[in-house]
Amino acid sequence: MRYLRLVILLGCWLGAAFAAHAQGRITGVVQDSVTREPLAFASVFLANTTLGATTNENGAFVLDRVPKGTYDIVGSYVGYRLSKQSITVTAGATAPAVTLRLPSSGPQLGEVVVHADSHQEDNYRKFIDLFVGRTAFSKQCRITNAEDVDIDFNDTTKTLTASTPNYVQVENKALGYRLKYFGMNFQYNENTDAVSYEGQTVFEEMKPKDENQRRQWAANRLAAYNGSLTHFLKSVYDNKVKENNFLAQQVRLVVPQRAARAEAALRKKKTPFTKAELDSLRAWSELPPVAQLNPAARPIDSLRRVAADGRVFLRFSDELQVAYFGEAPDPAYTAPMSPIGPAADKTMPAKRQVSRLSLLAPETELNPNGTLENPFDVGRGEYWGFQRIGELLPLDYVPPVAAAPASAAASQAKAR
Repeated sequence: MRYLRLVILLGCWLGAAFAAHAQGRITGVVQDSVTREPLAFASVFLANTTLGATTNENGAFVLDRVPKGTYDIVGSYVGYRLSKQSITVTAGATAPAVTLRLPSSGPQLGEVVVHADSHQEDNYRKFIDLFVGRTAFSKQCRITNAEDVDIDFNDTTKTLTASTPNYVQVENKALGYRLKYFGMNFQYNENTDAVSYEGQTVFEEMKPKDENQRRQWAANRLAAYNGSLTHFLKSVYDNKVKENNFLAQQVRLVVPQRAARAEAALRKKKTPFTKAELDSLRAWSELPPVAQLNPAARPIDSLRRVAADGRVFLRFSDELQVAYFGEAPDPAYTAPMSPIGPAADKTMPAKRQVSRLSLLAPETELNPNGTLENPFDVGRGEYWGFQRIGELLPLDYVPPVAAAPASAAASQAKAR
Protein backbone atom coordinates (compact mmCIF):
# COMPACT_ATOMS: atom_id res chain seq x y z
CA MET A 1 0.00 0.00 0.00
CA ARG A 2 1.31 3.41 -0.94
CA TYR A 3 1.02 5.50 2.19
CA LEU A 4 1.18 9.26 1.93
CA ARG A 5 2.79 10.54 5.06
CA LEU A 6 1.99 14.17 5.58
CA VAL A 7 3.56 16.15 8.37
CA ILE A 8 1.95 19.56 8.66
CA LEU A 9 4.00 22.02 10.60
CA LEU A 10 2.00 25.00 11.69
CA GLY A 11 4.56 26.48 14.03
CA CYS A 12 4.28 25.46 17.66
CA TRP A 13 0.67 24.53 18.37
CA LEU A 14 1.02 25.34 22.00
CA GLY A 15 -2.23 24.61 23.69
CA ALA A 16 -4.69 26.37 25.90
CA ALA A 17 -7.83 25.59 27.82
CA PHE A 18 -10.24 28.06 26.33
CA ALA A 19 -12.64 28.50 29.23
CA ALA A 20 -14.33 31.90 29.23
CA HIS A 21 -13.78 32.33 32.96
CA ALA A 22 -10.07 31.43 32.86
CA GLN A 23 -8.52 34.46 31.18
CA GLY A 24 -5.46 36.63 31.63
CA ARG A 25 -3.67 39.59 30.09
CA ILE A 26 -0.52 40.12 28.01
CA THR A 27 1.36 43.40 27.68
CA GLY A 28 4.60 44.26 25.95
CA VAL A 29 6.53 46.26 23.38
CA VAL A 30 7.91 45.67 19.88
CA GLN A 31 11.35 47.08 19.07
CA ASP A 32 14.04 47.17 16.41
CA SER A 33 16.54 44.47 17.44
CA VAL A 34 19.57 46.74 16.84
CA THR A 35 18.51 50.27 17.76
CA ARG A 36 15.91 49.25 20.39
CA GLU A 37 13.66 51.91 18.88
CA PRO A 38 9.94 51.13 19.27
CA LEU A 39 8.08 49.97 16.16
CA ALA A 40 4.73 51.74 15.93
CA PHE A 41 1.75 49.97 14.35
CA ALA A 42 3.45 46.56 14.28
CA SER A 43 1.25 43.47 14.32
CA VAL A 44 1.29 41.22 17.39
CA PHE A 45 -0.67 37.97 17.58
CA LEU A 46 -0.92 34.63 19.31
CA ALA A 47 -0.05 32.03 16.68
CA ASN A 48 -2.90 29.97 15.25
CA THR A 49 -5.63 31.94 17.07
CA THR A 50 -7.92 34.89 16.40
CA LEU A 51 -6.17 36.91 19.14
CA GLY A 52 -4.05 39.86 18.05
CA ALA A 53 -3.31 43.56 18.48
CA THR A 54 -1.48 46.50 16.90
CA THR A 55 1.22 48.46 18.72
CA ASN A 56 0.68 52.16 19.51
CA GLU A 57 3.06 54.99 18.62
CA ASN A 58 5.35 53.86 21.45
CA GLY A 59 5.50 50.27 20.18
CA ALA A 60 3.38 49.04 23.11
CA PHE A 61 0.52 46.56 22.93
CA VAL A 62 -2.07 44.96 25.19
CA LEU A 63 -3.94 41.68 24.71
CA ASP A 64 -6.92 41.34 27.06
CA ARG A 65 -9.19 38.37 27.78
CA VAL A 66 -6.60 35.78 26.75
CA PRO A 67 -7.62 32.23 27.77
CA LYS A 68 -5.14 30.64 30.13
CA GLY A 69 -2.51 28.48 28.47
CA THR A 70 0.83 28.54 26.70
CA TYR A 71 1.22 30.26 23.31
CA ASP A 72 3.68 31.51 20.75
CA ILE A 73 3.38 35.31 20.67
CA VAL A 74 4.59 36.72 17.34
CA GLY A 75 5.60 40.20 16.23
CA SER A 76 5.52 41.26 12.57
CA TYR A 77 6.48 44.48 10.78
CA VAL A 78 7.09 45.33 7.13
CA GLY A 79 10.82 45.22 6.34
CA TYR A 80 11.58 43.03 9.38
CA ARG A 81 11.73 39.32 10.10
CA LEU A 82 9.31 37.74 12.55
CA SER A 83 10.12 37.52 16.23
CA LYS A 84 8.37 35.12 18.57
CA GLN A 85 8.45 33.98 22.18
CA SER A 86 6.67 31.36 24.19
CA ILE A 87 4.43 32.81 26.89
CA THR A 88 2.19 31.29 29.55
CA VAL A 89 -1.01 33.01 30.62
CA THR A 90 -2.64 32.27 33.97
CA ALA A 91 -6.23 33.04 34.93
CA GLY A 92 -6.88 36.48 36.41
CA ALA A 93 -3.30 37.68 36.05
CA THR A 94 -1.11 39.74 33.75
CA ALA A 95 1.74 37.74 32.26
CA PRO A 96 5.32 39.08 32.56
CA ALA A 97 5.82 41.90 30.05
CA VAL A 98 6.99 40.75 26.63
CA THR A 99 9.68 42.46 24.55
CA LEU A 100 9.69 41.38 20.92
CA ARG A 101 12.83 42.53 19.09
CA LEU A 102 12.52 42.24 15.33
CA PRO A 103 15.64 41.91 13.16
CA SER A 104 15.69 43.84 9.90
CA SER A 105 15.18 41.76 6.78
CA GLY A 106 18.24 43.48 5.30
CA PRO A 107 18.81 46.14 2.66
CA GLN A 108 16.71 45.97 -0.47
CA LEU A 109 18.69 45.06 -3.57
CA GLY A 110 18.34 46.75 -6.89
CA GLU A 111 15.89 45.64 -9.50
CA VAL A 112 16.08 41.93 -10.22
CA VAL A 113 15.25 40.64 -13.67
CA VAL A 114 13.11 37.51 -13.43
CA HIS A 115 13.15 35.20 -16.41
CA ALA A 116 9.83 33.69 -17.41
CA ASP A 117 9.32 30.06 -16.44
CA SER A 118 7.07 28.19 -18.82
CA HIS A 119 6.03 25.89 -15.96
CA GLN A 120 5.40 28.62 -13.38
CA GLU A 121 1.63 28.56 -13.79
CA ASP A 122 1.56 24.77 -13.43
CA ASN A 123 3.79 24.98 -10.35
CA TYR A 124 1.51 27.58 -8.78
CA ARG A 125 -1.56 25.44 -9.43
CA LYS A 126 0.19 22.48 -7.81
CA PHE A 127 1.06 24.65 -4.81
CA ILE A 128 -2.58 25.73 -4.47
CA ASP A 129 -3.71 22.11 -4.74
CA LEU A 130 -1.32 20.98 -1.99
CA PHE A 131 -1.43 24.00 0.33
CA VAL A 132 -5.04 25.15 0.08
CA GLY A 133 -6.41 21.70 -0.79
CA ARG A 134 -9.03 20.06 -2.99
CA THR A 135 -11.93 19.72 -0.56
CA ALA A 136 -15.28 21.44 -1.00
CA PHE A 137 -14.28 23.93 1.69
CA SER A 138 -10.86 24.49 0.07
CA LYS A 139 -12.55 25.37 -3.20
CA GLN A 140 -14.13 28.30 -1.38
CA CYS A 141 -10.69 29.61 -0.35
CA ARG A 142 -8.80 32.29 -2.26
CA ILE A 143 -5.26 33.63 -1.88
CA THR A 144 -5.66 37.39 -2.13
CA ASN A 145 -1.96 38.28 -2.53
CA ALA A 146 -0.78 35.64 -4.99
CA GLU A 147 1.81 38.07 -6.37
CA ASP A 148 3.70 37.84 -3.04
CA VAL A 149 4.18 34.06 -3.25
CA ASP A 150 7.56 32.92 -4.64
CA ILE A 151 7.36 29.49 -6.30
CA ASP A 152 10.39 27.42 -7.30
CA PHE A 153 10.85 23.87 -8.60
CA ASN A 154 14.21 22.13 -8.36
CA ASP A 155 14.38 19.69 -11.25
CA THR A 156 17.31 17.83 -9.68
CA THR A 157 15.72 17.10 -6.29
CA LYS A 158 12.16 17.18 -7.69
CA THR A 159 11.20 19.56 -4.89
CA LEU A 160 8.59 22.32 -5.16
CA THR A 161 9.05 25.16 -2.67
CA ALA A 162 7.02 28.25 -1.90
CA SER A 163 7.77 31.20 0.37
CA THR A 164 6.77 34.80 0.93
CA PRO A 165 8.65 37.84 2.26
CA ASN A 166 5.80 38.68 4.64
CA TYR A 167 2.63 36.56 4.67
CA VAL A 168 0.15 34.70 2.52
CA GLN A 169 -3.43 35.87 2.99
CA VAL A 170 -6.22 33.35 2.47
CA GLU A 171 -9.94 34.13 2.56
CA ASN A 172 -11.92 31.06 3.56
CA LYS A 173 -15.49 31.78 2.54
CA ALA A 174 -16.59 28.34 3.70
CA LEU A 175 -15.62 28.90 7.36
CA GLY A 176 -15.72 32.69 7.52
CA TYR A 177 -12.06 33.28 8.37
CA ARG A 178 -9.36 35.45 6.83
CA LEU A 179 -5.96 33.87 7.48
CA LYS A 180 -2.59 35.57 7.41
CA TYR A 181 0.10 32.91 7.18
CA PHE A 182 3.42 34.50 8.20
CA GLY A 183 6.87 33.10 7.46
CA MET A 184 5.62 30.37 5.16
CA ASN A 185 8.05 27.60 4.31
CA PHE A 186 6.33 25.13 1.97
CA GLN A 187 7.95 22.03 0.46
CA TYR A 188 6.69 19.18 -1.68
CA ASN A 189 8.86 16.33 -2.97
CA GLU A 190 7.60 14.51 -6.04
CA ASN A 191 9.69 11.41 -5.32
CA THR A 192 8.28 10.79 -1.85
CA ASP A 193 4.89 12.58 -2.09
CA ALA A 194 5.82 14.25 1.19
CA VAL A 195 4.29 17.66 1.89
CA SER A 196 5.29 19.98 4.71
CA TYR A 197 4.58 23.60 5.48
CA GLU A 198 5.31 25.70 8.50
CA GLY A 199 4.56 29.22 9.56
CA GLN A 200 2.64 31.35 12.03
CA THR A 201 -1.05 31.90 11.38
CA VAL A 202 -3.41 34.55 12.67
CA PHE A 203 -7.15 34.23 12.04
CA GLU A 204 -9.56 37.11 11.53
CA GLU A 205 -13.32 36.62 11.74
CA MET A 206 -15.05 37.68 8.54
CA LYS A 207 -18.33 39.55 8.79
CA PRO A 208 -21.33 37.53 7.55
CA LYS A 209 -23.64 39.24 5.10
CA ASP A 210 -26.73 37.97 6.92
CA GLU A 211 -27.97 35.56 9.57
CA ASN A 212 -28.14 32.65 7.12
CA GLN A 213 -24.45 32.99 6.32
CA ARG A 214 -23.58 33.21 10.00
CA ARG A 215 -25.42 29.93 10.63
CA GLN A 216 -23.80 28.33 7.60
CA TRP A 217 -20.34 29.28 8.83
CA ALA A 218 -21.13 27.85 12.28
CA ALA A 219 -22.31 24.60 10.71
CA ASN A 220 -19.28 24.39 8.45
CA ARG A 221 -16.88 25.03 11.33
CA LEU A 222 -18.47 22.21 13.27
CA ALA A 223 -18.22 19.96 10.21
CA ALA A 224 -14.52 20.82 9.91
CA TYR A 225 -13.97 20.05 13.59
CA ASN A 226 -15.89 16.77 13.72
CA GLY A 227 -13.59 13.87 12.90
CA SER A 228 -10.50 16.10 12.72
CA LEU A 229 -7.15 15.23 14.28
CA THR A 230 -7.79 17.85 16.97
CA HIS A 231 -11.18 16.25 17.73
CA PHE A 232 -9.56 12.81 18.01
CA LEU A 233 -6.70 14.01 20.22
CA LYS A 234 -9.10 15.83 22.53
CA SER A 235 -11.13 12.60 22.72
CA VAL A 236 -7.95 10.76 23.73
CA TYR A 237 -7.17 13.43 26.33
CA ASP A 238 -10.72 13.24 27.75
CA ASN A 239 -10.91 9.42 27.52
CA LYS A 240 -13.94 9.69 25.21
CA VAL A 241 -12.70 7.98 22.07
CA LYS A 242 -15.68 5.61 21.69
CA GLU A 243 -18.23 8.14 22.98
CA ASN A 244 -17.11 10.61 20.30
CA ASN A 245 -17.56 8.03 17.51
CA PHE A 246 -13.90 7.16 16.94
CA LEU A 247 -12.40 3.70 16.48
CA ALA A 248 -8.61 3.47 16.87
CA GLN A 249 -6.88 0.27 15.73
CA GLN A 250 -3.25 -0.77 15.65
CA VAL A 251 -1.49 -1.05 12.29
CA ARG A 252 1.77 -2.99 12.01
CA LEU A 253 4.07 -2.65 9.02
CA VAL A 254 5.70 -6.04 8.46
CA VAL A 255 7.85 -7.75 5.86
CA PRO A 256 5.74 -9.87 3.46
CA GLN A 257 5.46 -13.35 5.01
CA ARG A 258 6.57 -15.22 1.93
CA ALA A 259 9.76 -13.15 1.63
CA ALA A 260 10.40 -13.40 5.38
CA ARG A 261 10.15 -17.19 5.34
CA ALA A 262 12.43 -17.46 2.31
CA GLU A 263 14.99 -15.15 3.87
CA ALA A 264 14.93 -17.05 7.18
CA ALA A 265 15.48 -20.34 5.37
CA LEU A 266 18.34 -18.93 3.31
CA ARG A 267 20.13 -17.52 6.35
CA LYS A 268 20.31 -21.00 7.91
CA LYS A 269 22.89 -21.97 5.30
CA LYS A 270 26.28 -23.06 6.57
CA THR A 271 28.09 -22.17 3.33
CA PRO A 272 28.78 -18.68 1.91
CA PHE A 273 25.98 -17.03 -0.10
CA THR A 274 26.15 -17.21 -3.86
CA LYS A 275 25.75 -14.05 -5.96
CA ALA A 276 22.17 -15.07 -6.80
CA GLU A 277 21.38 -15.60 -3.12
CA LEU A 278 22.86 -12.19 -2.21
CA ASP A 279 20.74 -10.61 -4.94
CA SER A 280 17.68 -12.33 -3.47
CA LEU A 281 18.45 -11.08 0.04
CA ARG A 282 18.90 -7.55 -1.30
CA ALA A 283 15.62 -7.71 -3.22
CA TRP A 284 13.73 -8.99 -0.18
CA SER A 285 15.18 -6.21 1.99
CA GLU A 286 13.86 -3.61 -0.46
CA LEU A 287 10.31 -4.95 -0.53
CA PRO A 288 7.80 -2.43 0.86
CA PRO A 289 6.27 -3.46 4.20
CA VAL A 290 2.74 -4.83 4.32
CA ALA A 291 0.22 -3.21 6.64
CA GLN A 292 -1.55 -5.58 9.03
CA LEU A 293 -4.49 -4.39 11.09
CA ASN A 294 -5.36 -5.56 14.58
CA PRO A 295 -9.20 -5.46 14.46
CA ALA A 296 -9.58 -4.81 18.21
CA ALA A 297 -10.21 -1.28 19.37
CA ARG A 298 -7.16 0.03 21.20
CA PRO A 299 -7.75 0.57 24.93
CA ILE A 300 -7.16 4.06 26.20
CA ASP A 301 -4.01 3.04 28.10
CA SER A 302 -2.43 2.00 24.78
CA LEU A 303 -3.06 5.48 23.33
CA ARG A 304 -1.96 7.75 26.14
CA ARG A 305 0.04 8.03 29.34
CA VAL A 306 -1.15 10.14 32.25
CA ALA A 307 1.73 11.44 34.35
CA ALA A 308 1.64 11.83 38.12
CA ASP A 309 1.24 15.61 37.73
CA GLY A 310 -1.84 15.15 35.52
CA ARG A 311 -0.18 15.87 32.19
CA VAL A 312 -1.29 13.63 29.33
CA PHE A 313 1.03 12.19 26.67
CA LEU A 314 0.08 10.63 23.35
CA ARG A 315 1.83 7.26 23.23
CA PHE A 316 1.18 4.20 21.07
CA SER A 317 3.12 1.48 19.28
CA ASP A 318 3.42 1.01 15.50
CA GLU A 319 0.75 3.14 13.76
CA LEU A 320 -2.95 3.82 14.21
CA GLN A 321 -5.85 3.53 11.84
CA VAL A 322 -8.51 5.92 13.10
CA ALA A 323 -12.08 5.72 11.82
CA TYR A 324 -14.63 8.43 12.59
CA PHE A 325 -18.27 7.45 12.21
CA GLY A 326 -21.12 9.86 11.70
CA GLU A 327 -19.84 12.12 8.92
CA ALA A 328 -19.25 11.17 5.30
CA PRO A 329 -15.94 12.04 3.64
CA ASP A 330 -15.65 14.99 1.30
CA PRO A 331 -16.95 14.14 -2.20
CA ALA A 332 -13.52 14.94 -3.68
CA TYR A 333 -11.88 12.18 -1.62
CA THR A 334 -11.89 9.13 -3.88
CA ALA A 335 -9.49 6.77 -2.05
CA PRO A 336 -10.97 3.65 -0.40
CA MET A 337 -12.10 3.88 3.21
CA SER A 338 -9.79 2.12 4.16
CA PRO A 339 -7.63 -0.23 2.08
CA ILE A 340 -7.07 -2.60 5.03
CA GLY A 341 -9.07 -4.18 7.82
CA PRO A 342 -12.73 -4.21 8.88
CA ALA A 343 -13.14 -0.49 8.17
CA ALA A 344 -13.10 -1.48 4.49
CA ASP A 345 -16.01 -3.89 4.97
CA LYS A 346 -19.44 -2.98 3.65
CA THR A 347 -20.84 -4.03 7.03
CA MET A 348 -19.29 -0.94 8.59
CA PRO A 349 -21.31 2.32 8.62
CA ALA A 350 -21.21 4.03 5.24
CA LYS A 351 -20.68 7.47 6.78
CA ARG A 352 -17.10 7.25 7.97
CA GLN A 353 -13.71 8.91 7.59
CA VAL A 354 -10.60 6.74 7.95
CA SER A 355 -7.15 8.18 8.65
CA ARG A 356 -3.69 7.02 9.66
CA LEU A 357 -1.55 8.39 12.46
CA SER A 358 2.11 7.74 13.18
CA LEU A 359 4.20 8.86 16.14
CA LEU A 360 7.64 10.20 15.25
CA ALA A 361 8.82 10.36 18.88
CA PRO A 362 8.42 7.92 21.78
CA GLU A 363 5.62 10.13 23.11
CA THR A 364 4.39 13.71 22.84
CA GLU A 365 2.42 15.88 25.25
CA LEU A 366 -1.29 16.49 24.65
CA ASN A 367 -3.04 19.70 25.65
CA PRO A 368 -6.62 19.77 27.00
CA ASN A 369 -8.04 21.26 23.78
CA GLY A 370 -6.60 18.49 21.59
CA THR A 371 -3.48 20.26 20.35
CA LEU A 372 0.05 18.92 20.54
CA GLU A 373 2.87 20.49 22.50
CA ASN A 374 5.09 19.66 19.51
CA PRO A 375 3.29 19.01 16.19
CA PHE A 376 6.57 17.82 14.66
CA ASP A 377 6.08 14.59 16.62
CA VAL A 378 3.23 13.16 14.52
CA GLY A 379 2.63 12.20 10.92
CA ARG A 380 -0.83 11.82 9.42
CA GLY A 381 -2.12 10.24 6.27
CA GLU A 382 -5.14 9.01 4.32
CA TYR A 383 -8.17 11.22 5.12
CA TRP A 384 -6.37 13.53 7.57
CA GLY A 385 -3.59 13.86 4.99
CA PHE A 386 -6.18 14.92 2.40
CA GLN A 387 -7.39 17.91 4.43
CA ARG A 388 -5.62 21.26 4.14
CA ILE A 389 -6.29 24.97 4.74
CA GLY A 390 -9.99 24.60 3.89
CA GLU A 391 -10.57 22.81 7.21
CA LEU A 392 -8.09 24.77 9.35
CA LEU A 393 -9.61 26.19 12.53
CA PRO A 394 -8.05 28.54 15.10
CA LEU A 395 -6.96 27.09 18.44
CA ASP A 396 -9.56 29.21 20.21
CA TYR A 397 -12.41 27.62 18.28
CA VAL A 398 -14.74 25.93 20.77
CA PRO A 399 -17.32 23.49 19.35
CA PRO A 400 -20.86 23.66 20.74
CA VAL A 401 -21.47 21.63 23.88
CA ALA A 402 -22.23 17.98 23.07
CA ALA A 403 -21.35 18.61 19.42
CA ALA A 404 -23.20 16.26 17.12
CA PRO A 405 -22.25 15.34 13.55
CA ALA A 406 -22.47 18.27 11.16
CA SER A 407 -25.87 19.60 10.23
CA ALA A 408 -27.60 19.01 6.94
CA ALA A 409 -26.68 22.55 5.95
CA ALA A 410 -22.97 21.80 6.24
CA SER A 411 -23.37 18.51 4.40
CA GLN A 412 -25.09 20.33 1.56
CA ALA A 413 -22.30 22.94 1.51
CA LYS A 414 -19.69 20.20 1.23
CA ALA A 415 -21.55 18.54 -1.59
CA ARG A 416 -21.56 21.70 -3.67
